[in-house]
Amino acid sequence: MLEHFCECYFDLSGPIPCPVLGSITPLFIPNSRIRPIRLIGLCASLITFLYPPVPWIQFDPSTAKSQFVESLRWLPYENIHFYLGIDGISIFFVILTTFLIPICISVGWSGMRSYGKEYITASLIREFLMIAVFRMLDPLLFYVLPESVPIPMFIIIGVWGSRQRKIKAAYQFFLYTLLGSVFMLLAILLILLQTGTTDLQISLTTEFSERRQIFLWIASFASFAVKVPMVPVHIWLPEAHVEAPTAGSVILAGIPLKLGTYGFLRFSIPMFPEATLRSTPFIYTLSAIAIIYTSSTTSRQIDLKKIIAYSPVAHMNLVTIGMFSPNIQGIGGSIPPMSSHGPVPSALFLCVGVLYDRHKTRLVRYYGGLVSTMPNLPTISFSSTLANMSSPGTSSFIGEFLISVGAFQRNSLVATLAALGMILGAAYSLWLYNRAVSGNLKPDFLHKFSDPNGREVSIFIPFLVGVVRMGVHPKVFPDCMHTSVSNLVQHGKFH
Repeated sequence: MLEHFCECYFDLSGPIPCPVLGSITPLFIPNSRIRPIRLIGLCASLITFLYPPVPWIQFDPSTAKSQFVESLRWLPYENIHFYLGIDGISIFFVILTTFLIPICISVGWSGMRSYGKEYITASLIREFLMIAVFRMLDPLLFYVLPESVPIPMFIIIGVWGSRQRKIKAAYQFFLYTLLGSVFMLLAILLILLQTGTTDLQISLTTEFSERRQIFLWIASFASFAVKVPMVPVHIWLPEAHVEAPTAGSVILAGIPLKLGTYGFLRFSIPMFPEATLRSTPFIYTLSAIAIIYTSSTTSRQIDLKKIIAYSPVAHMNLVTIGMFSPNIQGIGGSIPPMSSHGPVPSALFLCVGVLYDRHKTRLVRYYGGLVSTMPNLPTISFSSTLANMSSPGTSSFIGEFLISVGAFQRNSLVATLAALGMILGAAYSLWLYNRAVSGNLKPDFLHKFSDPNGREVSIFIPFLVGVVRMGVHPKVFPDCMHTSVSNLVQHGKFH
């Protein structure tokens, strides 16, 4: 048993041990030696990032089966096992997670002077949990692990948040995600009673009655909708972003929002296909409302962070339209935007963080004419703005184009409303950029100006390179995920 555990944990589980060991090691180092603590955290996250190319090289895109599968008998008497695996869908999210964590540690390199050891530990624990989520093939543990992700985020917002309302925002974030998942636990227990196991492969081959499918789908929807987030359970996200430190906003926009959409793809859609088809008009309605509402509300905000925080809500609801358009174009098109909207809003939050570090304000009315005093930052923010608008040549374009094609095949009105939301998104993105960068300087409010330093520029470069790389050569997405997406569509009898 112990030998099997070690083999599973240190061999094919790959990137999991590094953040675990990296989070434990700083606890034995005095707080006064903050530089070695930071170096240990950064090295552990970089080693974790360098591992995913190994399964990427050995990955076989011609099969839809999970690869590099390992099983550990966790609760054998209840037939509950610790299953890990990767397929053409989950591999993108593992890579995205390992890509963002070193950047988050670098962002907090100088800012997290207080409780630096705890910050590194919380960041690496969060990385371990998210990697395990995207590799998990057991519904019960898929419930346990995502519900553990908010704990380090709660600590990061509550301890290193920027304002007096950070405690309220932390509790709001934690309670919203926790309460929505209670129904998911009931659904998993019901699946366990019917199948006798929580093995995902067995659950996917089990035929549930239509009435039971509807109940299970509603229960899982209550959990995943909060994490997307969908209207009207989206209130926690803008507040969490505003109060979180820059590094917290980067990871919050990059990964946790994908847990909801990934849950739909991994569990709700393939396990409950009949309920999914019945619920499609409901999802279309909620998603279209969310896209129009958040895009319209954004133009009324006065805080730079809150303006950017509403953008992922619109983009993730566009993704849900694609996922519930039961065709290859819609489901396949929903995966590139999920990967893209990790680095894109993260780069925009970093731009806001650079301004806040220098001027200690995020109010839009205080900014203007930055192009004449900080020429490099407007160039970086313009590139990120283009990517946020899903302009051709950027990472989101091909995915949102496929989503529009897939949605139009099912419902032309929903596709039209989604396109209108994309136009509104481009409008507020350009408005924000023009307001902050162009126009006249406001010396009564802002006095000292300095462009991003070398460390800050080095943090931006991976984002910009990744966005352009995925936009110019998006072929890597269909090559890797086509078989898995086709199997998902055929398994649900959507074609």
